[in-house]
Amino acid sequence: MKPTLVEFAIIGHPNEGKSSVLSTLAEDDSVRVSSIPGETVVCQSFPVRIDGREIIRFIDTPGFQNPRQTLAWFQAYEGPEEALLNAFIVAHEDDPAFHDDCELLRPVAAGAGLIFVVDGSRPLRQVDRAEMEILRLSGAPRMAVINSKEDDVEYLSKWQSEFRKHFNAVRVFNSCRANYRQRIDLLESLKSIDQELEPVLRQVVEAFQDDWEIRSQRTAALLADCFLDILNYRKTIPCAPEEEEAKRRELHGQYLAYVSEREREAQQAIRGLFKHNIFNLELPPQSILEEDLFSNRTWQFLGLTNRQIILAGALGGAALGVGIDAATVGTSFGLFSAIGGLIGAGATALKGKGLLSGVRLLGTKMGGEQLRVGPVNNIQLLYILLDRGLLFYSHVINWAHGRRDYERMPELLRQSGGKAGFTSRWSREQRAVCDRFFRAIQKGHEGEIEETSVALQDLLRDQFLEIAEDRAGGEADADSRALVPIKPE
Repeated sequence: MKPTLVEFAIIGHPNEGKSSVLSTLAEDDSVRVSSIPGETVVCQSFPVRIDGREIIRFIDTPGFQNPRQTLAWFQAYEGPEEALLNAFIVAHEDDPAFHDDCELLRPVAAGAGLIFVVDGSRPLRQVDRAEMEILRLSGAPRMAVINSKEDDVEYLSKWQSEFRKHFNAVRVFNSCRANYRQRIDLLESLKSIDQELEPVLRQVVEAFQDDWEIRSQRTAALLADCFLDILNYRKTIPCAPEEEEAKRRELHGQYLAYVSEREREAQQAIRGLFKHNIFNLELPPQSILEEDLFSNRTWQFLGLTNRQIILAGALGGAALGVGIDAATVGTSFGLFSAIGGLIGAGATALKGKGLLSGVRLLGTKMGGEQLRVGPVNNIQLLYILLDRGLLFYSHVINWAHGRRDYERMPELLRQSGGKAGFTSRWSREQRAVCDRFFRAIQKGHEGEIEETSVALQDLLRDQFLEIAEDRAGGEADADSRALVPIKPE
């Protein structure tokens, strides 16, 4: 009878990547990652559910306790082959010296396939050969995973040669750098280890791929809604002429707080979509995402280039704030003109050249006894938000669930042009999508806003696909290429 739910026991030594591989495969950051032998003493199941339905289950197991003695017993066994594992468990379950060996073999005896994980940066030992032979004699569908935590390949060929003698498939897998595509590839390779498992595993892979597409759609919608809320911010408060300066400062602070919190909410929701729930999804210290959204450094490294900013205003019709309120009744002012280093000397838009020293972020005006602000009238903010959203997405999908820190940061890459974001490399057609979305918000036409929001979400999903393909193709690590601000030469 073909299985309806596939189970795989993950077997290996502490500090060799067993728990990290499990955490990444199961997309579960609650798996305890420890270098201390004996931390895992009983098997623990980690089901993978999509739309509430369990589609595959991974089982964390203790490491072997006495592999040489266990192998000797296996080799001396004279009973039916299919009863080997159960016979060993019955014979040793009351012996504390074989507790871990019995525990790790229980799911295999119950029909689970197995994934044996080793650290490929160390040499092969005799005890490893004993463990491989035990697993071969178990008769279970089995894969060997060489966890390549470093670039050290000195012993890789020896591991691969030995594994071919004992396993149905062999894979090299970096559990601390594995992304979605590599996770799918590992699941794909599991299909080849047993013909009976292939149909079920094919369904599992398809479910993962469909689920990923749904996550991408939801992420695009979350970002588009976030951008809409931030750009469409409008507020009217009572304000006598003599209170104008104080009220202006009050609104300034309120808007800054609102934007930062709204972006944080969107990022938190995206984290949840990709199941980063337990441990903090850490950013490298030099990440531009660690910068405040309204810092000079953020605006210097993200968004459009100088020439593109000017073209956006001259050709696209998007207001850059220069004289935007000339026709309004009452006093008009730039709400953010007092922010140190933000917009005041044009540094945010043209990196200190002062060409747009009057750039403002929110349209504002006094009318009677009221002060009205919003919506945003600087399209550059949209591109800053887009860059930060795409950078966060890149980080989330490339942060393996088994990873815990950035102790081994890759050497920082350098780019020409001084830009670290995505949008400065976009085509005119891609920027036109953004421009239509921005102008629809300014005009306040709900139907047009909805239509342009859909187009923006399509653009974002295309970018998500490019980000995933770039990473899968072996291009620069997201830590360095996408998250580190690049200083101009």
